[in-house]
Amino acid sequence: MANDLRALARYVEVHRLAVAGRQAAIARDVGRRVCRVWLRTSRFAAVEAMATATLTLGPDFDALYQRGWARSATGRPWLALEDYQQALTFYRQAGDRAGEAATLNNIGGVYDNLGDRQRALDHYHQALPIQREVGDRAGEATTLTNIGGVYDNLGDRQRALDHYHQALPIQREVGDRAGEAATLTNIGSVYNGLGDRQKALDHYHQALPIQREVGDRAGEATTLTNIGHVYDNLGDRQRALDHYHRALPIWREVGDRAGEAATLSNIGSVYNRLGDRQRALDHYHRALPIWREVGDRAGEAATLSNIGSVYNRLGDRQRALDHFHQALPIRREVGDRAGEAVTRFNIAMVYQAEGDLDQAIQELEHVVDLDRQVDHPDLEADTVLLEQLRRQRANKHGSESSPAGP
Repeated sequence: MANDLRALARYVEVHRLAVAGRQAAIARDVGRRVCRVWLRTSRFAAVEAMATATLTLGPDFDALYQRGWARSATGRPWLALEDYQQALTFYRQAGDRAGEAATLNNIGGVYDNLGDRQRALDHYHQALPIQREVGDRAGEATTLTNIGGVYDNLGDRQRALDHYHQALPIQREVGDRAGEAATLTNIGSVYNGLGDRQKALDHYHQALPIQREVGDRAGEATTLTNIGHVYDNLGDRQRALDHYHRALPIWREVGDRAGEAATLSNIGSVYNRLGDRQRALDHYHRALPIWREVGDRAGEAATLSNIGSVYNRLGDRQRALDHFHQALPIRREVGDRAGEAVTRFNIAMVYQAEGDLDQAIQELEHVVDLDRQVDHPDLEADTVLLEQLRRQRANKHGSESSPAGP
């Protein structure tokens, strides 16, 4: 390992001298090799700096691609898209089909992180046949994994698993240990979403040692966060907090602002469930500006909704409504119908508590409609509650219109 690090340090110095001496071919070749190593070990700031230095010598599609990756991984999606779109143009002009497919795949990843699932799928489905055409088995597996991730985010767990299980044997075949770990983590997340906590933990615990073995710090933070989420679902709040607090400094180390925001939000949710409302608010309010900074509208909406829920529990209904009403249009904008149903349900509960049954019923009617659209498990319970409120309103109106007694 020490020899590898010394060799890498020599390459870094060669790159510096090549840039200073305007030796573009050497700088591009060395930069590409070094950045490839750094991306695998989550050294995103170093990748961005080296790629930017290479680009001072003129356009280079590999440097643009690698800088786009670093910017995407550190929560700057719009800058990443600019780099990727430029790289895509150059790869197409050069007839580099493998580079074109890899860039399409990464553009899909940016759109997925922004909550634009359809655009993400469009780009992944453009990448996949090219990867098969050129025989890029590792790239094919990555794209299959990414398509699975979109379906998971859309709530289609079976389709997600189908794609992950197509990817996993390919990653093992080509020896892509980092990809294998990422897919194991994703399979664990699906099982967690399906409520099979033990299968989720089994897959996460298969992934974690691989991520440490290959030095994938960002992947390690993701898996630690996911394990924390499982323990939270199991009601083991302390174990959940332990894993979130192990993940948080890694997110900061690799500069992943979106990962940091998600983990802060998760910690806030644990404190909320423990009844520590102030700590919950503190963590949500630290997460919110980061979501806005990185342009993650779905994360912003979820955190606004969570803040509203805390204020509701504190009895501050007006503040609760303010935050729910900020979250609602964002939920609709990103097409998160399940999230919209949750936020509308919360609004309905505030109106019910205030005695405004008309508004509560109006919101619950939307909730039931959304539940049907996404096949939500709360459909039956929400329908029963809606009917109860309708009867309550009818009884109230009946008593108000009854003639006074003698």
